[in-house]
Amino acid sequence: MIKDVQVKKLKLIPDERGRLMEILRSDEEFFQKFGQVYMTTAYPGVVKAWHYHKKQDDYFTCISGAMRLALYDAREDSPTYKEVNDFIVSLDAPMLIKIPRLVYHGFKCVGDKEAIVINTPTMPYNSKDSDEYRLDAFKNDIPYDWRK
Repeated sequence: MIKDVQVKKLKLIPDERGRLMEILRSDEEFFQKFGQVYMTTAYPGVVKAWHYHKKQDDYFTCISGAMRLALYDAREDSPTYKEVNDFIVSLDAPMLIKIPRLVYHGFKCVGDKEAIVINTPTMPYNSKDSDEYRLDAFKNDIPYDWRK
């Protein structure tokens, strides 16, 4: 596992009315601070990658459909430098992944329906001073193949 990445298995609680799933609580060790909560989606087969942040950590989960979340540690001073992590996240395999700053990440919708992803970053988005540093999903030096 890439240094500072954390995975929290999530639990769906069903009853006769539907299901409930706690994602992130402010009273657990996993939580740092709140920036914002947002939803992003991808259609089947679509890749949204690669980027990293210098100031914020991300907390990703998938609440509908399925995503393949990939992480790449480009931090030269990290003991897991150049390591890749790969997760399939869905309601069948619910989890929350903490993505530390400076770790490249992206996801692909791997199901036959749109993947709906919730992110709770530790900082709010600032369009005038974005903390996103991007690479092309396919033309880069990251040893990962989104076509699989």
